[in-house]
Amino acid sequence: QVQLAESGGGLVQAGGSLRLSCAASRNMVSMVAMGWFRQTPGNERELVAVITHGGSTNYADSVKGRFTISRDNAKNTVYLQMNSLKPEDTAVYYCAAGTLYIGSPEAQYWGQGTQVTVSS
Repeated sequence: QVQLAESGGGLVQAGGSLRLSCAASRNMVSMVAMGWFRQTPGNERELVAVITHGGSTNYADSVKGRFTISRDNAKNTVYLQMNSLKPEDTAVYYCAAGTLYIGSPEAQYWGQGTQVTVSS
């Protein structure tokens, strides 16, 4: 059973930074694609950042240049560094794993989500 546990969400002012962490229950972060989705009420989950098992990264246009996804294989942990945050980044952020593509809301494994709120 794969478990993903997010941490690091919270309230931040516009222009500020947050770092989200996702700890996996198994040694998998270097074996499958890992990513971060976000969701606002009434909207579909949006994949904003993905890191492949080979280490390549890809980002949604809305976060490109501001967000950075990375991983620590030894800690089975994936990170999302979010800089220059905007109020429109406010959402529940979910860690996910599996077959991930920017533009697709699908994933095989999900974390429970962590709230990020950016105040103006």
